[in-house]
Amino acid sequence: MALCLSATAFAQGIAQDAAASPDPRGAGFSAERLARIAPWYQSQIDAGALPGAVVAIARDGKLAYLQAIGTQDRAGKIPLKPDALFWIASMTKPVTSVAAMMLVEEGKLDLNAPVAKYLPELKDMKIGLDRTPAKRPMEVIDLLRHTSGLTYPEEGTDALHRIYNSVTTFKRDRTLADFVIGLAAMPLLHQPGEVWEYSWGVDVLARVIEVASGQPFDEFLQTRIFKPLGMIDSGFYVPEEKLSRLVDPPPGGRPQIWDVTKPTKLFSGGGGLVSTAPDYLRFCQMLLNGGELGGVRILSANTVRQMTTDALPPGTRFAGVQGAFVGPLVGTSWGLGFAVRTNPDFSLLPGSVGSFNWSGYWGTYFWIDPVEKLIGLQMIQIAPESNTGQYRNALRQLTYTALSVPETAAASEPATPPAVSADILVRYAGTYDFGQSLSARDRQAPLPAFSGTGLQIAMVEGIPTVRTVFAGGPAATAGVQPGDVVSEIDDRPVKGLPIGEVLDKMRGPADTEVRLRIARKTKDKPVEFTIIRKPLRPPGARIEVRVVDGTLAVEAIGPWSVLDFEKGKPVPVRALSSTAFRAESGDHTHLAFIKDEAGHVSGVVLNPGPWEIRAARIN
Repeated sequence: MALCLSATAFAQGIAQDAAASPDPRGAGFSAERLARIAPWYQSQIDAGALPGAVVAIARDGKLAYLQAIGTQDRAGKIPLKPDALFWIASMTKPVTSVAAMMLVEEGKLDLNAPVAKYLPELKDMKIGLDRTPAKRPMEVIDLLRHTSGLTYPEEGTDALHRIYNSVTTFKRDRTLADFVIGLAAMPLLHQPGEVWEYSWGVDVLARVIEVASGQPFDEFLQTRIFKPLGMIDSGFYVPEEKLSRLVDPPPGGRPQIWDVTKPTKLFSGGGGLVSTAPDYLRFCQMLLNGGELGGVRILSANTVRQMTTDALPPGTRFAGVQGAFVGPLVGTSWGLGFAVRTNPDFSLLPGSVGSFNWSGYWGTYFWIDPVEKLIGLQMIQIAPESNTGQYRNALRQLTYTALSVPETAAASEPATPPAVSADILVRYAGTYDFGQSLSARDRQAPLPAFSGTGLQIAMVEGIPTVRTVFAGGPAATAGVQPGDVVSEIDDRPVKGLPIGEVLDKMRGPADTEVRLRIARKTKDKPVEFTIIRKPLRPPGARIEVRVVDGTLAVEAIGPWSVLDFEKGKPVPVRALSSTAFRAESGDHTHLAFIKDEAGHVSGVVLNPGPWEIRAARIN
């Protein structure tokens, strides 16, 4: 009952209607395919990866999905509810960016003004340990787009990053004004405007907002954003009467700086907020609507477009740990507060070109696809070393593959199904790979094969850590495991190297050798591996086509279901012609097999037409 009531209240706010519950079909989804979301998260809960998750999806102003899965506590005793409170960490940054742009619209803040106009303490900041003069001053726009030259201590392990650990004024018992004074003594890492590096810049921006508005930052957010948007549970700490809804932190508890159970003096614009899925979804809907929700205008549509468009100067270099997740190599750039998909062929961001998103340190995540008018939101609390990326990828795949295919995309069905010979059917039997794309709405070009070890690496506190080991790849054969920490590659220490350089060392010509020295939690001493690089193709979504009792049956065999086809559930398909077939259940996905110039079956197209997705035959 709690779910229905919460969903009702949210749907009324989002769509301004009286919907009694989420309406997946009305929002353009297959209800059956959306229903795969909860079991996927439940499988992670059953494996002990996290206690619970709240997932929300809206499209075209309608609530399509709102589900609490698992429990609020790690002990597994308190059922999770949709209005549970989560520390959203860096998902605070988009809120702060919106606050700043409100002041820009009002003429109280100048994006191109030196930050020192508002914060004289930061005048004449120098670059590097040798204190080189800046070519130009840090500007307000640099704070929004992470080109200020500032950093976070954890973005690297070199001397410049370590010196930021000496900032002692970023504490809950100190104010933003105190923090800026402490930061003023630091050198910048880069010339302002030249390098994108994730940083304390948005916390500095929060102090700029205080000065420009004449209000404490928490008061500005409450009176200008949260109250007008009906975000009733968002703020910098959880009051006593709401503590019963606060989700448990990951093992190890809350660091003192982020102990949201107590009032704070430090209103961190970069990571301090607590919120709920319904609250943050209202914030996202305001952005998707072009700055307005329910008759309340927060920003102009032009300003929202400016914020969600690539704002980085040509030639910008990407640095730091987060620089591995933003930039040309991952198909994205940065606007004013958001990562933005810019590459039409490949991107780590889900959705259409122009989709924008960001995430939080403990796994909270959202994205907005303005072409599909779609919002996806995930609230979880897991340690960052727990591979938060797999949850983002899962929500992306499960959401886009659940979108309905309009009837106009379906092939017409003949009055009398044709007979297709066994000889022809057997030619279609095989495995078909879709790559990374399961929807025409989230189109991804197939990733090319490359030579390497078969490892997916992420940087955890500046240290290369194995996230995924490709099944059947050379690293898997050698015995490398997820969670292994790479300390040396070819006898060279790699701690502190940029992730791009680490990946370059992993890759190389086929049949060449690479030596890894690895630390493993279950071993007292480092483990050494010699791996022979082999040609690799990143694993993607796949289906297997079989001949069963004189007809074709299709089953998903990769990590994800593909439209009507699921793992472990072969679906019979009926012939429409000698090359086209139709699933006999679900949404009746259409298949059209294609041939190469030699006449061999080389691939399959699902739902031919504007919403088609293509797979290459791999055996």
